[in-house]
Amino acid sequence: MEDSRGLALLIGTLFFLIPTFIGLYKMFEKAGEAGWKGLVPVYNLVVILRLAGRPWSWIFYLFIPVIGQVIMIGLVIDFVKCYGKNTLPEYIAAAIFPFLYFPYLGFKKEVVYTPPKIEEGKKSVRQEWTEAIGFAVIAATLIRWLIMEAYTIPTPSMENSLLVGDFLFVSKFHYGTRTTTTPLQVPLTHQKIWFTNIPSYVEWIKLPQYRLPGLTHVKRGDVVVFNIPPRELNENVDYPVDLKTNYIKRCVAVPGDTLFIQDKQVYTNGEPLPNPPEMQYSYVVMSDNRINDRNLRALDLGTEDVQGPSQQNGKFYYLMFLTKERADALRKLSYIKSVVIENRNEVDGQIPYSRYYDGAAGTSEKKYSHWVTDNFGPVWVPKKGGTISINDSTLAFYGPTIKMYDHNKDVKIENGRLYIDGKEVTEYTFKQDYYFMMGDNRHNSLDSRFWGFVPEDHIVGKAFFIWLSIDRNADFLHKIRWSRFFNLIR
Repeated sequence: MEDSRGLALLIGTLFFLIPTFIGLYKMFEKAGEAGWKGLVPVYNLVVILRLAGRPWSWIFYLFIPVIGQVIMIGLVIDFVKCYGKNTLPEYIAAAIFPFLYFPYLGFKKEVVYTPPKIEEGKKSVRQEWTEAIGFAVIAATLIRWLIMEAYTIPTPSMENSLLVGDFLFVSKFHYGTRTTTTPLQVPLTHQKIWFTNIPSYVEWIKLPQYRLPGLTHVKRGDVVVFNIPPRELNENVDYPVDLKTNYIKRCVAVPGDTLFIQDKQVYTNGEPLPNPPEMQYSYVVMSDNRINDRNLRALDLGTEDVQGPSQQNGKFYYLMFLTKERADALRKLSYIKSVVIENRNEVDGQIPYSRYYDGAAGTSEKKYSHWVTDNFGPVWVPKKGGTISINDSTLAFYGPTIKMYDHNKDVKIENGRLYIDGKEVTEYTFKQDYYFMMGDNRHNSLDSRFWGFVPEDHIVGKAFFIWLSIDRNADFLHKIRWSRFFNLIR
């Protein structure tokens, strides 16, 4: 496993950095600079600052989180302007794909370097900062909306495929970018203005949502970022669709699939779905003595992976979230007495999959599926154009979806019957596609087993690659997980 991660790191470095530096080598030569300067990390940024007409002292700002990323985009745009590139597609190419665009500029004979113009009356520092940051914010907003956005993993629901502290880029162009429904919003924010509880948007203007053409569609096995549908998982606030809280899970069933889970194994359309290589379950681990923190770190187990211990009859019991390989490794340790996978059949009891609907007496009645985490289904995943008969059973599973997410205005569910716009409906045809999402950490994931389907208009993008990973439990010298840099997400 470590060998494969090291190979992925090497390939990522070769794929992204080497072409970029080669491009800088040729671009620097065109500007009268020694080409070798483009091959030296950090120093090449100082040269770019000079060639773009910016103070060398800006190098320090480039390493400030968030601010540095915005300034870097502005700097790259200023840099390629000196090579005659002045359109938005050219700015996007330079900011997002420098490993392709810089070699193109460097080797294309027609491209020449022109020093930045020095305007009459030197601008003040405030003017320079205002113009640079303002332009960078606009460029970053467009790139974030159209092409790619940075996310971080805050919870362990996808471990070990994705770790808490992973920073990743999510591609918007794979599935197609959605247009915003609330254009009056503070740039580069989501639900609230940074470090406050003040909403970052106002709904004075509301627009219909559309999805631009994409390269592909969501497939089984894709790791997908989406807006979580239920209101209660959005701070009980009715956010616009594109501003709901972001979740990341793996798609295990696409529109039209029939899914069921039998003894932890996921099946779609009767066939077992290939399991992610880093999939985890919960295990009960028993030892004679308390396992110290040093041994847990040696086992590469953090606070997200271990709960306990509890002590009974002189033995110590832990609940650990482990891959099969890690569980097998634990069994070989002399101080570990047993490692038993936990069956989530009795633990969770009944899953209120159907959520709530209006009962016969006009009060909220809670319906249960009688399914459990490890044995679930079968359930048909709604597909655009797919039709179901309406009865008490189908309403229990699809009623909330029809009422809340399928773009119907007046929906009532009473006495096991469905009414739309005041008329009883005995058959219903879905208006959009839906997906079933699950976390790779199967016993520690709040996913579609508990709150239902993900509507197509809630899909944000495809998780692409990891660009930084920080282990918050490690000491200072080991905070950065170098082996995860540029790992493609699979």
